[in-house]
Amino acid sequence: MSQGLSAWAFAHGPVTARGRLKASPEDFRVDEVLGFEADGEGPHALLTVEKRGANTRWVAAELARLVGLPPRDVGYAGLKDRHAVTVQHFTVPIEGRPEPDWKAVVSDEYKVLAAARHRRKLKIGSLKGNRFRIVLKELTVPAESLLPKLEAIAARGVPNYFGAQRFGRGGANIPKAEAMLVGGRRIFDRRLRSLLLSSARSLLFNELLSARVAAGDWDQLLPGEVLMLDGSRSVFKSEAGDADLVRRVAEGDVHPTGPLWGRGELASVDAARLLEETVSAPQQALVQGLAKAGVDMARRALRLPVRELAWERPEPHTLVLSFFLPAGAYATAVLRELLETDTSAEDDSAEED
Repeated sequence: MSQGLSAWAFAHGPVTARGRLKASPEDFRVDEVLGFEADGEGPHALLTVEKRGANTRWVAAELARLVGLPPRDVGYAGLKDRHAVTVQHFTVPIEGRPEPDWKAVVSDEYKVLAAARHRRKLKIGSLKGNRFRIVLKELTVPAESLLPKLEAIAARGVPNYFGAQRFGRGGANIPKAEAMLVGGRRIFDRRLRSLLLSSARSLLFNELLSARVAAGDWDQLLPGEVLMLDGSRSVFKSEAGDADLVRRVAEGDVHPTGPLWGRGELASVDAARLLEETVSAPQQALVQGLAKAGVDMARRALRLPVRELAWERPEPHTLVLSFFLPAGAYATAVLRELLETDTSAEDDSAEED
């Protein structure tokens, strides 16, 4: 395995600055954007919850306890970082049960901001994206010196790497995934098995993306490319000589993709497919193990647009960033292009694919 995010190629030049991330939970704020309104009726309460210093599953268990249900009955769209202030949504089935006064549900760790009726249980990934506000302190360079990189990120986006947290603390998930997929170790815990499958696919994707970044074509059209429409997961194959597609890629309307390996054939052809096969060749045992595990081949955009990017410099060595990322994207993919961060907290804020 590569030595984490620092080992994969950078799109906007070498990183020489450092800064402190999450000096306090308020320095890392995430607001979940569902992209739809509550139905106004139905068997579920759709709750908007602000939490601080608590993880998503713990809050879900607390909400379930309030109405006497098992935690699995509570729905949420994604996992959010414990070491942050986050606003996210939960659904709690309440039909046939006394409904708590949700606005009165307040603790040191979380509080309910709003409640409405909804027809469906929230599922992982059922959101538009997340809005971030991140304070970076104790920069080793003046914040002003990072402005050229911020402008480049606003214009071109960043490589859509899976964050280091996808691989477990210190990358510990990868040897476990190899033991399961290559060594034949049986994993009976369904949640752990799913996590290890995701870690293996993420590693292979990041390796391919790093190769494209190093070659300078991570945001350009290769012959045989599979493309993804911006703002969706809809993919289609490119056609040779289509000048309009070159323009659409340049404008960010569509993005090149890389494979999330699994069962089935690569959708790419020509140069794009040759590169994907070449990069994955050293990890063929892992590729074959994923296919045998029964996960289906999928695609992920190589480029991550960073929408609504804005920055403030309240002090010479402090930088405040705000931006919007679509579901499935990692804030660490943005931060890594700017500076190395010192933090004692592991970030689990990204959504799972």
